[in-house]
Amino acid sequence: MHVYLPIAELSVNWFTLLVVGGGVGFLSGLFGVGGGFLMTPLLIFLGVPAPVAVGTGAAQILASSVSGVLAHWRRQNVDVQMGVALTVGGFAGSALGIWIFTLLRQAGQVDLVIRLCFVIFLGGVGGLMLFESVRSWFRQASVGVRKRKLHEHHWLHGLPLKLRFRRSKLYISALLPLTVGFAIGILTAIMGVGGGFILVPAMIYILGMPTQMVVGTSLFQTLFVAANVTILQSVTNQTVDVMLALMLIVGGVVGAQLGTRFGARLRGEQLRILLALLVLGVGLKLFFDLVTTPDDFYSLAPEGQG
Repeated sequence: MHVYLPIAELSVNWFTLLVVGGGVGFLSGLFGVGGGFLMTPLLIFLGVPAPVAVGTGAAQILASSVSGVLAHWRRQNVDVQMGVALTVGGFAGSALGIWIFTLLRQAGQVDLVIRLCFVIFLGGVGGLMLFESVRSWFRQASVGVRKRKLHEHHWLHGLPLKLRFRRSKLYISALLPLTVGFAIGILTAIMGVGGGFILVPAMIYILGMPTQMVVGTSLFQTLFVAANVTILQSVTNQTVDVMLALMLIVGGVVGAQLGTRFGARLRGEQLRILLALLVLGVGLKLFFDLVTTPDDFYSLAPEGQG
């Protein structure tokens, strides 16, 4: 049975949408990411226009993040203070991102820019994550079990305006989470992603947060930034398809709960390696679609129908 998507202007099998939403929701709970890095490309693969995939993807991320945050909140794996700092930066970044998105849409380049952004960010971040995770895995295997530092210190931790984040056991500059949140807000607006594929490694390697606190706190920030982007996209660009979002949300909420339970059984290094491989796989698929010669070089149609 097919359902008609009024904003996307096409018909899609409803079961397919439920499966896509459930799969992305599962990944959201498993890795602590909003799932937009996979949701937006999947919608594009199904034929949904890129601007609608971005706007509606943010709405689905909102629902799956709510489910994931609740699950991690019960396990006390959410650093609210850090999440608020990331969210403040995310609100400012998402406002700027919506303005850039609107300009690109008016110039007719938004579809190409969205695809290129996914290829660049997914390829770069996925490669770095895989390299670092594998190196960490072999380092632990070679030296055996020993006491490790909570986090590494570098010059970024010497910035002013320091705050103590007690849940994460950090004493760092507030400028770090604000800047990270700002960057993620821009990506959420332009790419329709929760930004978890960048936010999670940034929270680990830049902010120095413990891995067990990263997942829940990432979803906390994603929740509020995705809500902001959904509202802005709907009002400014009218690219949120409510029917599509509802179908994805139904599957996403259930999937997020299952992913959270499964993720609790895996070690931090295992989660990072799996996430890196998934990010790289999606990036390679999008890159292949960009460089592959299309079946039809051009088409002929009466003016106004092509």
